[in-house]
Amino acid sequence: MDRTVAVYRRLLEAYGPQHWWPADTGFEVIVGALLMQQTSWANVERAIANLKRSGQLSPEALATARVEAIRRDVKVAGLYRTKPARLKAFCRHLIERGGGDLARYFRRPTDVVRMDLLAQPGVGPETADSILLFAGGHPTFVVDAYTIRIARRVGFLSTDDYAEVQRHFEDHVPRDVQAYREYHALLVQHAKTVCRPKPRCGACAIRSICHFGRARKAEGRGAPSGEGCSARSPSTPSAQSSTRDARCSSRSRVRPARRTARA
Repeated sequence: MDRTVAVYRRLLEAYGPQHWWPADTGFEVIVGALLMQQTSWANVERAIANLKRSGQLSPEALATARVEAIRRDVKVAGLYRTKPARLKAFCRHLIERGGGDLARYFRRPTDVVRMDLLAQPGVGPETADSILLFAGGHPTFVVDAYTIRIARRVGFLSTDDYAEVQRHFEDHVPRDVQAYREYHALLVQHAKTVCRPKPRCGACAIRSICHFGRARKAEGRGAPSGEGCSARSPSTPSAQSSTRDARCSSRSRVRPARRTARA
C-alpha cells in the first residue's frame, strides 16, 4: 500500500471522521477562512456569531456594509484594521464574479477559481485552497504548517515549499473531495495532540511507518506514560499567519465539530 494512503487510513482509524469544515454554509467557510489569520477558531466563531446577529452574514450585506460596521462584529478575531476591509472587498469580488451565488462562482475550472482567489487581498495559497476544498467542493489538497511538520517527520519529503508538499499528497492520494477534507483535518488533529513540536511518539498511530518515530524508538525515546492522543476527538481549523499563509498557531483550541458546510 502507498505509504501516504497508509498514514491516512491509520489516522482515520485512530481519530475517526472529523466532519470538517465546522460551518453551516459554504459562505461561512469563506468568512471563517478569511478571519482565521493569526487568531484562534474560538475567536472566529464569536465573530461569525456577531455577523449573524447583526444581519451581515451574506455576500450582499458585507459587500455594501460600512467597514466600521463590519469591524464592530469581527474585531474579536484580531487584525481589525485589515480584516474588515478585506472581507468587504472579497464579498464585492463574489458579487462581481458570480452575483453572490457561490454555486455559480465555483462552477468554473479549479485553476481559474484559484487564480481569482489568490488575486484577492490577504488570500494566500492555504486560504485559497481551504475555500476551494471546503466551500467549493474542488479536490485540491490544503497544506499548512501541521501538514509540513508531519510530512517531513514521516519522511514523505524534506521541503517546506507549499506547492511541492501539495503536489506530493495530490500525486499519492486519489483525487476525492471527501478524502482530502478528512486527510487535512486528521493531520491537524494529529499534530495538535501527538505530533507536536515536542512529539509524543510513544502514542503515535503511525509510528511504525514514520522515519522520525522509528528513529526515536531505536534510540529508546518514547512518550512518558499517559501521554498520547485522544481517540476520535474532533478538531477545528488551524490559525494562519499573515506573514506566511501556511503557518498555523500551535495554540489553536480543539473544539467540538459541527456539521459539514453545504456549498
